[in-house]
Amino acid sequence: MAAGEGTEVAATAHHWSGREARLLRHALRLSVRAYAAYLGVAARTVAKWESGGTATIPRPDTQAILDTALARADDNARRRFDLLLRQANGEQPAAPHGGYDFEAWADDLDRTMVSLGRQEFPLARTLIDRWLRQYQPNSNDTRGMDLYGRTLRMLGEVLQDQGVIQGPLSAQQSYRRALRVFSELGMPRRVAQLELKLVVLDEMSGRLDSAARQYESLTADERLSEHDRTKARLWVGTALSKKGLNGQAVNHIVPAIRGFEKLEEPSDWSIAHQKLALAHRGDNNLTAATEAIEIALAHKVSDTPLQRVRLNTAYAHILLSDQANTDAGIRLLDQCAHVSRQFGLRHQLTSIDGIRLAFERQA
Repeated sequence: MAAGEGTEVAATAHHWSGREARLLRHALRLSVRAYAAYLGVAARTVAKWESGGTATIPRPDTQAILDTALARADDNARRRFDLLLRQANGEQPAAPHGGYDFEAWADDLDRTMVSLGRQEFPLARTLIDRWLRQYQPNSNDTRGMDLYGRTLRMLGEVLQDQGVIQGPLSAQQSYRRALRVFSELGMPRRVAQLELKLVVLDEMSGRLDSAARQYESLTADERLSEHDRTKARLWVGTALSKKGLNGQAVNHIVPAIRGFEKLEEPSDWSIAHQKLALAHRGDNNLTAATEAIEIALAHKVSDTPLQRVRLNTAYAHILLSDQANTDAGIRLLDQCAHVSRQFGLRHQLTSIDGIRLAFERQA
C-alpha cells in the first residue's frame, strides 16, 4: 500500500518543497526507487523533486501523500527528519552527551552524501573525519562497525571524485578497509558493492582488460541488486570503449540502457547515453554520437559540477571530432577545465588534458 492510501493516519499538513521531500527520504533511509514505491509515485518524479530543491513544489495530491508518510514514520525517523530540516536551515544540533551518538553519526552520513553530490569536499571530509577520529573499531559493536564501514566507503567516494585513486591515503585504501569491515560483519551485498567500486578504480587507473573481465563477472553476481548488476554491464561497455573496442562496447551499453529504463533509474539512463555517445564517437559514427549525447543532455537528472563536467567533456570530445565544430569543442573543454579546477576534480582534469593533447596532435 502506498503511503498516501488508507485513512487510519491523520496527517499534519506541511508545505513541502523538493528539498524537504528529499530530507524525508533520507530520514526514512530509503533509496530513490524504494521511496517512490513507498509513496506510490514514479521514481522519475522523486528525482525531479530532488534536482529542483526548494524551487520544486510537489503537486497538491502529493503534498497530502508526503504529510501521511511523515505522520506514519516512527519516532526515530521523525527525529531524523527534524534534525535534517534544522541543519538545512542553518541550525546546529546539540552536541551528543557521552559515548557514540549513532543517530547523529547516521545523520552526518546523510549530510555527507548531500555534500558529496554537490562536490563540497571540505564539508564532506569534516563530517567523515569527525567520526573516523573518535570511533574505536570493536568487532562486538555491530551498529558502530556498520556505521564505520559506511563512513570508510563514503571517504572512498570523496577521494575517488577528487581523483585520489591509489596510494596510502586513497580511495582504494578506504574501499579495502570498508570491505574488510563488511566481510567481518557478514554483509555480502555491501562486500560485492565495494568489489565493484574497486573495479571502477582499476578502470580509472587504466587497467582496462582486468576491469572489463571483473565487470563481466559482477553482471551475474547474485550478491548485487539488479540495479548494481546493470551498472556493471554499463561499465563493461565503458572499459571496452576506452580500449577502442567500440562495437563491442555498444553491445553492452544498449542493454544497460534498456535495463535502467525498466528499473526507472533516470539518472543512470542519462549517463548510459553519455557512454553510448562516446562509443559511437570512437567508431566514427558522429551522427549517432550526437544523437546520444543530446539525449543525455536533455534528460540529465542532476546538475552537480561533476556530472556537468562529465557530460560537457563528452560533448566537447564529440565536437572536436567534427572539423566544423572544433572551436566550439575547445571553448566547451576550457569551461570544463575551469569547473574541474574550481571544485578539485583532478581525475576530470586529467581526462580533459588527454583529450586536448590528442586533438592537438591530430591537428
